[in-house]
Amino acid sequence: MTAIVVLLAATGCDGGEVEQRQIRIATGSTTAVYYAVGSALARIIERDLPEVDASVQVTAASAENVARVNRGDAEIGFTQADILDDGNSANLTAIARVYDDLLHLIVRADSPIRTLADLRGRRVSVGAKGSGTEVTVKRLLTVAGLASPEAIQQERMGIDDSSAALADGRIDAFFFSGGLPVGRIADLRAQVAPRLVDLSEWAEPLRDAYSDAYVVRDVPTSTYGLGAVSTVAVPNLLVVSSTMPDDLAYELARLLLERRDELAAAHPAAERLDFRSAIATAPLSLHPGAARYFKSVKP
Repeated sequence: MTAIVVLLAATGCDGGEVEQRQIRIATGSTTAVYYAVGSALARIIERDLPEVDASVQVTAASAENVARVNRGDAEIGFTQADILDDGNSANLTAIARVYDDLLHLIVRADSPIRTLADLRGRRVSVGAKGSGTEVTVKRLLTVAGLASPEAIQQERMGIDDSSAALADGRIDAFFFSGGLPVGRIADLRAQVAPRLVDLSEWAEPLRDAYSDAYVVRDVPTSTYGLGAVSTVAVPNLLVVSSTMPDDLAYELARLLLERRDELAAAHPAAERLDFRSAIATAPLSLHPGAARYFKSVKP
């Protein structure tokens, strides 16, 4: 299936036709960053590209989004770059790098868990099935020697269920990978006093074992009103099929940069989108149409 669905509507007996393109954007949970930015992007596309009908899809996030674009069930998908290391990206290209996802490890403030190793023997949510969080955490626990069922009692829940379970005492910790700030984590303070665990020492082992995509980024105190920590981060890409027409890819790249302020109004993570970072889309190449746009506005 091609990267866009073309709907042809007859407009009279003279045989005239209006070409209408459909863009389905695979995002994530309705309380997470992908959905907020994706919904804003859909509104911008509908307004600025009248020949395009845009909509968003609620998903488990990165891994599911990549699968949907590969199957032709979505035209655009948000994904962490590390999801693209497992042979699932042969038919994909990137429109842009959008921002970085930071891996959060959240515990209650009074928890004895201070390091990753302290998760041994605990009940931990490792992310929803089909999410980028689940993939990254599986790798993290593997390099830390904590991947076996005997080491950690693993639950697979999304951000909403994980937050509720931590507040209720049904789990001891949860992971979530997202752009700053993650609204559901900020809201968690109304239910329980949370704390972030520093994971920065694990970026290098993850790079050595899996991908150069892993880097260290800071979560400032101002983000959640919690203590500042450093953690593992991974670039976040907007991906499409390599068969998407060049003109459409060009327009999507243009809207991302020219309407950045509108996207940032939907979620502050989009403030990090700029020309220099947008073209750094490894391990994917830029779609030729997107590359043509970036070349046209190169500083």
